[in-house]
Amino acid sequence: MLLAFEGVDGAGKSTQADLLFTRLQNSQAHLPFLTKWNSSTVVKHATKHGKKDRTLTPTTFALLEAADLADRYDREITPALAAGRHVIADRWVYTAFARGMARGRDAAWLRGIYSFAPKPDLCFYLALPADVALDRILKTRALKHYEAGMDIGLSDELEQSFLEFQGIAIAAYNGMQLAEHPFIVIDAQSSIEEQHEAITLAVRNFKAV
Repeated sequence: MLLAFEGVDGAGKSTQADLLFTRLQNSQAHLPFLTKWNSSTVVKHATKHGKKDRTLTPTTFALLEAADLADRYDREITPALAAGRHVIADRWVYTAFARGMARGRDAAWLRGIYSFAPKPDLCFYLALPADVALDRILKTRALKHYEAGMDIGLSDELEQSFLEFQGIAIAAYNGMQLAEHPFIVIDAQSSIEEQHEAITLAVRNFKAV
């Protein structure tokens, strides 16, 4: 089973992915496998270098992210699924669609470069307003150039750019949900425990079908 977590930066995707991984691991039923966005060793250095130097164009960024997932899909995800393991993806293609469309990339082109990737069995969308996401991030660290969309000139002010960029991404997620992707929407403003229980219940119910 392929399980994906989506949402804007600061929504808590990694927290919930880690919690579900631990829950499934402790249940000893189908040893889970956790895969994280931009973790492929093949492209990780290039992405890190490009972000540091701020030389990534919207098209280059999209292609690097596609290469990252393609590499992980071939070398890690497909073998894990074939072995009967539950794969938990900390972000899937919808992250790329939302960010890519926010950066002005064509939706059909984005779908084309990710045509190798199947739809998840379950996709959890952690819904969070952009201003709440901003407050969460600033409590723990500084904003990053690309997560704020500073590369596309929305605003000269970092926080305002973040709000505008993530707002466009949220609209893209909402459009995908309405058009074709049946996300399971989780209120990311509820407690971590409440979110986890809702996610666990959805997984349990899906496995029982």
